[in-house]
Amino acid sequence: MWLLHSSIGRKLVMSISGGVLVLFLLFHLCMNVTAVFSPEAYNMICALLGANWYAVVATVGLGAIVAIHFVYAIMLTLQNRKARGKDRYAVDRRPAGVSWASQNMFVLGLIVIGFLLLHFSQFWYRMMFAELAGHHEVSPLGAEILLSPQDGAAFVQYYFSQLWVVIAYLVWYAALWFHLTHGLWSAIQTLGWSNAIWLNRWKWVANIVATLIFLGFAFVTLFFYAKSLCCGAACQ
Repeated sequence: MWLLHSSIGRKLVMSISGGVLVLFLLFHLCMNVTAVFSPEAYNMICALLGANWYAVVATVGLGAIVAIHFVYAIMLTLQNRKARGKDRYAVDRRPAGVSWASQNMFVLGLIVIGFLLLHFSQFWYRMMFAELAGHHEVSPLGAEILLSPQDGAAFVQYYFSQLWVVIAYLVWYAALWFHLTHGLWSAIQTLGWSNAIWLNRWKWVANIVATLIFLGFAFVTLFFYAKSLCCGAACQ
């Protein structure tokens, strides 16, 4: 299949799968912001996305898209390394007009995937999976307390009260920002929706979208960390 073996096909799959993941990030961001203003509304959304057949199908589909995006990224990276040959060992300045993110997309992707596994172990495994397994109470990762898998707001509050988790997630958001600033406009270009006039405009759009996602997730994380500090001081 040309989608598997040709360079254009691989880039097309990367672009479409990446676009779907960006849409999911925007949805996830809106969901997380809801937790700041109404934990009850957040838990209601979690219930809709919990142990239901359509939520399970969507989760499997999303996991498949992440896997496809990552596998194709590996194939394109190996293809580019093979095409460059010995030139990849040369120490040169970065070409003009080429961003740092574009030269480190695979490394940034590895960071994003690594923290995604942490995120799954903290939330999905102890919420949706625990509910599917019939557990009524579970312990958050690294904690001795018990929480209901349906109380997503309590999980958010617990994890983001831990300083190391906050720092780790901020690193994740930063890597995601760099990844999106290049990946988004590159995907649009691959799909043929760009030209000499629109290229710089799409780059601005990519920067804006990436920044909104970064600031939105960082806001939620820092809000709950600040809330934990305030609650801790009030309890003393």
